[in-house]
Amino acid sequence: MLTLLRKILAPRKPAIVPSEPPEPLLEGPVTRLLKREGSRWDQARSAAAAGPHVLLATGAGGHPSVTQLECLLAMALTLRGARVSFLLCDAALPACEECMLKVFDSVEQFVADGPSFRCPPCFESGRKLYDLLGLKVFKYSDFLDGANREMAAHINRTTRLEEIPTYVRDGLKIGEHALAGALRFFARGTIEGEPCSEAVVRRYFEGSLLTADVMTKLFSTQGIHCACFHHGIYVPHGITGETARKLNVRLVNWSTAYRKQRFIFSHGDTYHHTLLVEPAEDWQQFAFTARQQGQAEKYLKSRWSGSRDWIYFHEKPTEDSEAICREIGMDLAKPTILLLTNVIWDAQLHYPANAFPNMIVWLLETIEYFAKRPELNLVIRVHPAEIRGGLPSRQLAVDEIRNRFPELPLNVYVVGPDQDLSTYALAELCNAAIIYGTKTGVELTSMGIPVIVAGEAWIKNKGLTKDPASPAEYFAALDELPLPGRLDEEVRNRALKYAYHFFFRRMIPIKGIEVLEGWPPFRANIGTLDELSASRNPGLETICNGILRGTAFVHPAENFGEEEM
Repeated sequence: MLTLLRKILAPRKPAIVPSEPPEPLLEGPVTRLLKREGSRWDQARSAAAAGPHVLLATGAGGHPSVTQLECLLAMALTLRGARVSFLLCDAALPACEECMLKVFDSVEQFVADGPSFRCPPCFESGRKLYDLLGLKVFKYSDFLDGANREMAAHINRTTRLEEIPTYVRDGLKIGEHALAGALRFFARGTIEGEPCSEAVVRRYFEGSLLTADVMTKLFSTQGIHCACFHHGIYVPHGITGETARKLNVRLVNWSTAYRKQRFIFSHGDTYHHTLLVEPAEDWQQFAFTARQQGQAEKYLKSRWSGSRDWIYFHEKPTEDSEAICREIGMDLAKPTILLLTNVIWDAQLHYPANAFPNMIVWLLETIEYFAKRPELNLVIRVHPAEIRGGLPSRQLAVDEIRNRFPELPLNVYVVGPDQDLSTYALAELCNAAIIYGTKTGVELTSMGIPVIVAGEAWIKNKGLTKDPASPAEYFAALDELPLPGRLDEEVRNRALKYAYHFFFRRMIPIKGIEVLEGWPPFRANIGTLDELSASRNPGLETICNGILRGTAFVHPAENFGEEEM
C-alpha cells in the first residue's frame, strides 16, 4: 500500500460559521449610501413601482454573501425600472440549505429540533439588510397555512423511504432535491450507515413539499416577471426552480465564480446543468485574437497558485515534477494516465448522459480496469476540497479506495487531498486525463492534454473531449490508451478559446464587490448609485439585461481591458 494511501486523514472540525456577521460589515455600506442618496433612491423606487416584477428568491437571510449580492442587484434593477421584491424563509421549513451537520452538536439534535436555533438570526439578518432598501419582502409563511402543513406531513409519513429519491408531485422532482439536501447535510455521497439518516431525509422531504406549496402560490398570485436566486439545487432553491419551470415563470440562477469579483448567471436552471448544454454559438463565434489568447494563457497559469481567484486550495503547491514523482513513488518509464476526482457529495443530481451512476462507481471500476493494464500507470488526484473546502467531506475517496483495494495494484498511485502537489504540474507528466465532474477539464484541454469525460464536467459536449455515454463506450476509450500525443494545435486553440469564454465571458465581473478576508468573502460597497450604471459597471449591465430581457449571460470581455475591476 502506498504511503499516501496508508496515511490516516484525521477528521478536521471546521469552525462554525455564524448565521449573522457583524452588523456594520453588511449594513454599513448600504446605510451610508442611502444617507447620501436617499432622495434619489426613493424616486427610483417610485418610478419602478409599475415595472416588471423581479423576485430575488434565495430565501436564506443568513447567507451574507448572497444577501450582499442581492442588495446590489436590487438597486441596479430598480434603477433600470424593475419592481424588485425579496423572499425570505421565516422558520417555515423543517430543513434547508443552511443546515449542515457541522453546525449542530449532533445529528440527534438536528432530528429533534431542526434548524430552530439558526432560524431567528438567519431571518433577521436578511430582513434588516433588505428593509434598508424599502422594497417588498415576502415571507414563506405568507403562503402557507395549516392545510399545507398537514398535507406535507401526511405525504411524508406515508411515503416509503426508498420512494423518496424519485418522488415526483405535479411534475416537480421533490425527492431528488430532498435527497441532495440530505447528502449535503451529511457531506457524503450516500446516507448508508449514517445515524438517523431516514429522519434527516424526511426533514428535507417535508421541506421540499412545503417549498413547492409556497412557490406555487407565490408564482400563481404575484405576477413574477423573473425569479432570480442563488445556486438552484437543494432545498429550497431546487424546488423553487422546479416550480418556476412548471408554471412558466422565467428564472435565473447565479453562483460565485472562481475568479475574484465574478459571478456565473444562467437562464432556466442551475449552472450545473446549463453549462453542459451551452449553445455552441455562445463561444465559437466571437473573434479570438492573439491578445485574448495571451490573456487566457496568463490567467490559466495563475490558476496553478490561485493568485487571481477567491476559490483555491493550495497557496504554494509543489510544481517540481521530480519531487512529485519521488513523493508518490511513481516511475515515469511507463505512460501515465491522470484521474481527477470531485467532491463525492456535491450536487448529487441526476444526469442522464453520464456513463456511470455516480463518481464512486466510476472511480472503483476504473481502478479495476487499470489493474489489468500493467503497462500503464494510473495516478489518482483526489480533490483537495474534500478536506479544504467550505464544507469538508465526511466521505473520502481515499477511504472508498482503501475499502475496495486494501492493497492497491502496483501501477496505481494516489495523491491525497491534503498533499500540496500541483495538479497542473502532475498533469504535464501524463499522457491523458480522465475526469468525472471537475471543471479542471477546461484547463487540461487548454494545456493540450487529451481528456475523457465520464460524468458531468463542463468541458463536455464542446467537441474538445471524448464523452462516452455508457460503460462500454468508456472502457473502449480506455482501451485506446496510451494516446500517440497531445491534442493537435487546432483543437488546443479551440480549447483555449473556450477557456477564455468560460473564465472571462461567462464569469461576469461586478464592480462594487469588495473582497474581504475570512467570512463572508465579499460585500457590496459602492459610494454612489451612479456606480451601478451601464457605463461604469458593464458586467452588471450584462446581468441586468439578462434578468430583465432574457439576453445571454455572456459578458463580452474581449471588448474591454484585461483587468476590468
